[in-house]
Amino acid sequence: MNPSVQVPVPLAVFSGGGTGSPDTHGAPVRYCGRLFTASEIEIIRHLIAQDPTRHRAGLSRLVCDALAWRSPSGRLKEMSCRVAMLRMHRQGLLVLPPPRTINTPRQRPRGFTHASDPQWPVGVPAHDLGEILWRPVDSAKDSSLWNELIARYHYLGYKTLPGAQIRYLVYSSADQLLAALGFGAAAWKVAPRDRFIDWTSEQRLKNLHRIVNNARFLIVPWVTSKNLASRILAQAARRLPRDWLSRYGYKPVLLETFVDQSRFRGTCYKAANWIHVGQTQGRGKLDRSHQNAIPIKEIFLYPLHKSFRKDLCA
Repeated sequence: MNPSVQVPVPLAVFSGGGTGSPDTHGAPVRYCGRLFTASEIEIIRHLIAQDPTRHRAGLSRLVCDALAWRSPSGRLKEMSCRVAMLRMHRQGLLVLPPPRTINTPRQRPRGFTHASDPQWPVGVPAHDLGEILWRPVDSAKDSSLWNELIARYHYLGYKTLPGAQIRYLVYSSADQLLAALGFGAAAWKVAPRDRFIDWTSEQRLKNLHRIVNNARFLIVPWVTSKNLASRILAQAARRLPRDWLSRYGYKPVLLETFVDQSRFRGTCYKAANWIHVGQTQGRGKLDRSHQNAIPIKEIFLYPLHKSFRKDLCA
């Protein structure tokens, strides 16, 4: 925490797992995988009050600096901070300055462009496609195409991936579009995964960033190549750690994914040697009524290093 920021300790303290309901027990609240104490929330209020006209992006940088909220690579966690402050704002813990503009880029258009239209069918076996070419999504053009493909063809649709992330477009050697993949932040708490790792809550808090979630995997619908999905997953496991290291300064040691059992059997993950460790409980992150609000999903893990448990339990 930045010692130059001096604020009084508040009388009202907030608790709960991100619910933002006030009490007087002094328990911190959790947003975006980070615990915020009452005094830290008061620091955020103080920074807002210093300049009510300050835009939210600049405020997030100040808050990250004041709270020493950085990624393992040393970067300010600005996006996570913005999400956390917005949730605090919506739950009444603080009042953010109004947005400068209406943030619409994340909303997908109702129509789609020709870029994502179905192409000539590809049905040859995966081994006849030649070299699989990976294109990390770095340009605005590729980003728009990836977003549109996911919005148009993936059953979960499009939404921004959480936290640190890498997205890929996958092509054949003949420049045929084959697939789109997205990797992002791991789920905060998953009982079967956590039992498989056998780590403590403190170890999870410290090392969760070294697990990466395969949040989206789409073989475009005009491609029906046998064994292609498992081949792509196998290559992703070899390539992702290098790309993650280049972008974020550290290597992940474990991959996770969640497969909707009502739609899929996870065959390609099994064929690519992912490990099935159990099922989710069918509850969302904010479900506190213990009702099955979302589909139950099968949990698959893929160790990227033989000492992954030692690394995660350090």
